[in-house]
Amino acid sequence: MAQKTVAQKWLTAAQASPQAWHFCWALLGPDKSPEVQFFGASTLHLKIWRHWADLPAAQHEDLKVQLVAHVARFAAGPKMVLTRLCVALASLVLRTAPDAWPAAVPDLLTAVQAAEGGAGAALLELLTVLPEELQSGRLRPDRRGLLRAALAGQWPVICPLLRRLLRQTDSPARVKVRALGCLGSWAELDVSLGESEALLQDSFSALADPELFDAAVEAIVSVLAQFVDVLVKLVSLVLGLQEQLRKAVQDGDMETSHGICRVAVALGETHCRTLLEQAEHWQDFQALVSMILFCTGIPGHYPVEETCSSLTLTFWYTLQDDVTSLEAGQQTLYLQAYRPVFFQLVDVLLHKSRFPGHQAYASWSAGDKEQFRIYRVDISDTLMYVYDFLGPELLRNMYDRLGRLVTDPELTAQWQDVEVLLFGFQSIAETEDVSYSDIIPGLIGLMPLIPVTSIQLADTLMFTIGSLGEWLADHPPMLTRVLPVVLRALSDPDLSVSSVSALKRICRECRRDLRPHAEDILAAAQEVLVQQIHKSAQCMWLMQALGFLLSAQPREEVLGQLFSLLGPSLQDLERLASEAPSSSNRPALLHILGLLTNLLSTFDRLHDGPASGRLLFNTPSPPDCSPVSMVSVFECVHPPWSPQAACAVFEKSLKNLLHGFGPLVDPLCELIGRMYAAVPRAPELDLSRQLFHIFHSEKCHLSSIRTLLELLTSVTLSIFQQGQLPREHPDIVDSFMQLHTQVRHSTVHEDTPPFLNTRHASLSPTFSSPLTPHKRDHAQVIRRFNSSISGTICLIRFCIRFSILLMNMCWAAVQGVGGQAPQSLMESFADVLLCLSRHCHAPLTQWLQDLLLSACFPVKHVPLEQRENFCQQILREQTNKRRMRDIVKEFSQSCRGLQVDY
Repeated sequence: MAQKTVAQKWLTAAQASPQAWHFCWALLGPDKSPEVQFFGASTLHLKIWRHWADLPAAQHEDLKVQLVAHVARFAAGPKMVLTRLCVALASLVLRTAPDAWPAAVPDLLTAVQAAEGGAGAALLELLTVLPEELQSGRLRPDRRGLLRAALAGQWPVICPLLRRLLRQTDSPARVKVRALGCLGSWAELDVSLGESEALLQDSFSALADPELFDAAVEAIVSVLAQFVDVLVKLVSLVLGLQEQLRKAVQDGDMETSHGICRVAVALGETHCRTLLEQAEHWQDFQALVSMILFCTGIPGHYPVEETCSSLTLTFWYTLQDDVTSLEAGQQTLYLQAYRPVFFQLVDVLLHKSRFPGHQAYASWSAGDKEQFRIYRVDISDTLMYVYDFLGPELLRNMYDRLGRLVTDPELTAQWQDVEVLLFGFQSIAETEDVSYSDIIPGLIGLMPLIPVTSIQLADTLMFTIGSLGEWLADHPPMLTRVLPVVLRALSDPDLSVSSVSALKRICRECRRDLRPHAEDILAAAQEVLVQQIHKSAQCMWLMQALGFLLSAQPREEVLGQLFSLLGPSLQDLERLASEAPSSSNRPALLHILGLLTNLLSTFDRLHDGPASGRLLFNTPSPPDCSPVSMVSVFECVHPPWSPQAACAVFEKSLKNLLHGFGPLVDPLCELIGRMYAAVPRAPELDLSRQLFHIFHSEKCHLSSIRTLLELLTSVTLSIFQQGQLPREHPDIVDSFMQLHTQVRHSTVHEDTPPFLNTRHASLSPTFSSPLTPHKRDHAQVIRRFNSSISGTICLIRFCIRFSILLMNMCWAAVQGVGGQAPQSLMESFADVLLCLSRHCHAPLTQWLQDLLLSACFPVKHVPLEQRENFCQQILREQTNKRRMRDIVKEFSQSCRGLQVDY
């Protein structure tokens, strides 16, 4: 790998060299291997794309002649070399047309057709990549528009050629496939097909040929997405595919039915509004809607037996959205016309959502099951849109069907029939307001009567109850009907996710009305926690549910409930913390810390005021519980135990209790200091930031907080003084900058940040470290970098007299722009340079000149004149953030050889 990296760097440098204009032709020699020839073709394309200005104008004609000759020579392959040469020739056309080479397309047609051998294939490859290169090339908007118009004007020359190739009976199938690909490529240029209806019909005719089917579908979909001038004829052509579609479905030909479905949906989605407004053609559109509905209801389970139905779901949203956005008269007409269609659609969607039998479902692969789950989510979204169209009548319809299935003894309903109706209710109640519906009480009344004979049905029942949480909050008497159902399911490990989710939503929405049920809920929760029925994630959700529940209980009751719930866990925590850290006891300790964290994340006693802190931390425990103090427990949690988990507990407590956390501030400051001094980590810094934000103005805690802040600063500085680069600790740098940003904002009335004085002049590398270029374009590094920029900018505004610090920031930013950092960070660098230009303009002038014009600037190939221009632009801009970002982006692209082309 090391040799490969060196070779890659050498080859990249060779491609950028002026000699590449010459050696690329040698690499294309017939005696070279296909890999070497491909490198030569890629080098040629790169030179035309990025280094066009290096080639004298006198050599342009010779380049054109040689390139056309090589395209003809490689017409028979290798395919990868031919394609790369065609891309290079397309780049040449875009460089020179329409001024220097106005008749580029006709000239190329003539030149390649005149060559011997399989020039036709090369010609089609060239014609296909030309529009694609226009779409993907880095072009100025005005240049792109000019070239688009110039190429579109050549369509009358291209169209007859494609027609002739598609109609020739002796044309090989591979040539017709390329002709169809060429049609799809040129369709992207918005060329007019009004005069080329015969070519369009030829494309639809190609659907009857299995060898051309896939290419024809791709070409037709591209055409349908672009053109309106032949829309009526397109509808007729698509409707003409219905018999072929029905036969494919009947024969189980999934590929053919999938392709025709794509064509029908592409037409419906792209031109739905236009077709609705053409009232004189409403029957054709009605037939198209029926065709798409047929595709939605294709028999079989997705994705094992069919793959078409999922393609149609977006169309139904488009249809209802376009109908409801029409003017009043048309909207009323179409609402009435399509109401039966949407009711029929609901039946189809619910049928397609049905689970297969247990035996069949067990035979599915994990991937098929996951695709089916996602498919049901998409159907759920579609039902939500349909509800916007049909309104409460849809709920009434589903309720009547569910009631008959559950209460009529003469009906032998399968569990799937009940499950899909509950699934429909859940889909709608999840996002829509059903509080006004008069059928919800009846639905709640039916739930205890449903015979649960499968895990899937039980899961859907739980999720449906959870989706009605807001309704239950408005109708608390109905809790007695559903809570027993949920609590029974809580003890079933197979229903872990759905039952805990339902309980959490009920506790969140109905917390004020759960006092009569609190003991039952706590007893059920404690039982499943002790028996370890649920996985860790579901245990955390359960603790969040209990946090909501306990938040609303009377103060005189909540303490006993808390100790009853937490007593065993706190005893285990104290025992585990006293043991030597090991891989065997660490998971158990982290699990308990996680339980406490999640409980505190939803335990909100703000209505008690500061007394809530005493309630949690200072009140003696009941006689039957050992007096376990959270402070004493966490003092035992040494750094080898995950400090992140321990800090999370306190952070959640801080956010919920705010000033009620006061009793723990001083001992917590001491604990954070010990942990950070032992092993510096980001969680302690994040917790300190929250602590400072809440308590910095309270004099009784000021000494402890200031001592902690000085210790954190000193320890962090020592990391970098010991030679440990900031880029090795991006999380610490990020959290440290955010901590001091918070300090600066909280002490804005002071002239100098309390942590920054002459003693800390050596902090310069620390505060410029967020700007240190990261060569790894990893999302996590970039996210941390961008979050640190706000802290850097805050420092610039208030630390003007620390010139060494600011100069290092300037150097780091310019170095990153010069090519040592990912492009995704350029906006952040621009923001720093704008702040420097605004707040310390005079020294910035000298810094930029010293950096950009010196021999140590990281990019040597950027001309001196261009560097001077960049320096002047930076100094001129002091207010416009967007303009500064454009300046930095343009210069960074120049440093990388990625300047906007043509």
